[in-house]
Amino acid sequence: MPTLPDPRIDRYDAIDALRGLAMVWMTVFHFCFDLSHFGWWHQDFYRNPVWTWQRTAIVSLFLFCAGLGQAVAQSRSLGWERFFRRWRQIAGYALLVSAGSWLMFPRSFIYFGVLHGMVVMLLIARLSMGWGRWLWPAGLLALLLPLVAHAMLTGPFAHLAGALDARSLNWLGLITRKPITEDYVPLFPWLGVLWWGLAAGQWLLVHQRRWLVSPVPAVASPLALLGRWSLSYYMVHQPVMIGVLLATGWLLGR
Repeated sequence: MPTLPDPRIDRYDAIDALRGLAMVWMTVFHFCFDLSHFGWWHQDFYRNPVWTWQRTAIVSLFLFCAGLGQAVAQSRSLGWERFFRRWRQIAGYALLVSAGSWLMFPRSFIYFGVLHGMVVMLLIARLSMGWGRWLWPAGLLALLLPLVAHAMLTGPFAHLAGALDARSLNWLGLITRKPITEDYVPLFPWLGVLWWGLAAGQWLLVHQRRWLVSPVPAVASPLALLGRWSLSYYMVHQPVMIGVLLATGWLLGR
């Protein structure tokens, strides 16, 4: 009797579960943001470190997982055709995020959020896969570059600050002031996180492969399932939560 292929054979449950954890954390964060936006629970998501640090951690975890995924793709010699199939999907969703956020936040719509950043970062990661151990110092430089740029742009190169702070170039992250937008994930420093995820994935696949291929505990299986559908989930979770809150507010007469 022929053996049916394991449908998870091309998935690494550990990475999926980690990505799923990021999705759950993001959902809780966004639900709290929505409660504040609709006046149910007033919080300062733009300045309160309780929220700003959580956002940083969530985006870091998400991009680190993206780097791990690129390492897996490299180990399987997946070609550019498959890469661009996924890349086009992310780019299309990024445009939808911009359009949807413009309808809800016309003055602070998302023009370079996490999906927009991934469109650029994944291309760079794909081209730099062969750097090996040099990905670690490259990631560190990417993380430090905005700090160096800020010091230079508020000092000897202040005449360049206006151009780099403008929307046409602030997606680089070499700025003196953060733009007014609901989500901002510029190339630097965030490319450094993705590069470190790629470097960590390459190291694990060579030295500790069992950490990635071993089944996750049963309690983490739902996270792994969610992680396999992270992009689709990312696109629908906010419209669903906003719809529920609007319907609840209408029913309660708020």
